Amino acid sequence: MYILFGLITGFIAAIPLGPVNVYVISQTMKRDFFHGLMAGVTTAVLDTIYCLIAVIGVSQITFNLNKYQAYMKGIAALVLLVLAVRLARQSRSYKNGQATERPLQSSFSAKSLLGVVALYVSNPSLYFFWLFVAGLVTSHYWVRESGASPWIFALSCGTGGFLWYFILVRYVATKHHQFSPQTFRRIFIVMAVILLILAAYTLLTIFYKIKLL
Repeated sequence: MYILFGLITGFIAAIPLGPVNVYVISQTMKRDFFHGLMAGVTTAVLDTIYCLIAVIGVSQITFNLNKYQAYMKGIAALVLLVLAVRLARQSRSYKNGQATERPLQSSFSAKSLLGVVALYVSNPSLYFFWLFVAGLVTSHYWVRESGASPWIFALSCGTGGFLWYFILVRYVATKHHQFSPQTFRRIFIVMAVILLILAAYTLLTIFYKIKLL
């Protein structure tokens, strides 16, 4: 039962339009299916690791993440701002289905992986999400904190996330060639605006939190 729950949780958790999804889409459109998929795989691996750590240590985590939230959100806002600026710049040089800001490389770029890691690690909400999931499954005794069940559950969550990213990247890679360069530029601008809004919202939550203290 907990394997199916993990698959569903990982799949649903990956669906909302956030920084990671925007980044995966942009990598697929700017580069190719492989780069987009690798960005999705990286996210799925991070989901698996975070979920496993949360389940195994759910009863042993005593540190207070709240005091680090402001710093983490500040880093997240900076990363989102940088990505938004890059998308806006690349929208101006988009021709024939490829961003011409710099030549594409045939091999997987380490920058693509680092971009996903930066977005993921700097997002404090993901920590709390996986702690919530871990608390839910352990409190109902679906998953124990030792043995094989935490590993299997974490892998099932990661697999569910991977399924979403595979579907997303496959769809974008298949359909984006039908778009005109003007449509691509508009899409890039929209994604840049979304990232800017998320960055502004992240900064506002910092000031709101500080105001309450």
